Amino acid sequence: MKHAPLLIAGAAWLLPAAALAHPHIFAEARLEVVAGEDGTVSELRNVWRFDEMFSSSVVLDFDKNSNLKLDPDELAEVGQTVLESLEEFSYYTTITEDGKTVKVGKPDAINVDFQDGQLLMFFTLKPGQAMPLKGKLTFGVYDPTMYASMDFPTDDNMVVVGDRFSACKHQVVRPDPDEVLAQNEGTLTDAFWNDPTGTDMSRLFATRLEVTC
Repeated sequence: MKHAPLLIAGAAWLLPAAALAHPHIFAEARLEVVAGEDGTVSELRNVWRFDEMFSSSVVLDFDKNSNLKLDPDELAEVGQTVLESLEEFSYYTTITEDGKTVKVGKPDAINVDFQDGQLLMFFTLKPGQAMPLKGKLTFGVYDPTMYASMDFPTDDNMVVVGDRFSACKHQVVRPDPDEVLAQNEGTLTDAFWNDPTGTDMSRLFATRLEVTC
């Protein structure tokens, strides 16, 4: 298998530790957190649009018939590869319920398209356990290895969907890096800077959606 799947997964095992502190893949993301009629979080809808350079590299790796584009079967192969390789990274998705991490289930599929020179991925995740709309819930999308930068251009790209959320308050939180560093200087040790994959401290810097019910 060529290198694109490893890039998508983060390539944490192949790169010098110093390189992991800087993103090499850039994507604009959208997250919709959906409430079911039973008053629980039913699913998380994701859309990722990747930068043109990375998108081009994926075309080179998966264009088996060399027609300079990704045909439907090739797009499907990209989706299947990402489906398998991002499982150990929880599909870059972090959910917490009153501060406790909630695992995410494996999606049925990752649908892939290629538009205007950019690779797009669409997929739906479900919490690994029932999540009633109560207490404080948080939802975030980020790469714990810091190899890929997942950006939400506006607050409108992180939203709640469903009438059941009407009783809840929600806000998009964009941590200030300087404040995060100042507040956590005692815990951001050399272990974090040398190996972000092994610490998960990068979540402190990630944009998140907070819901309080």
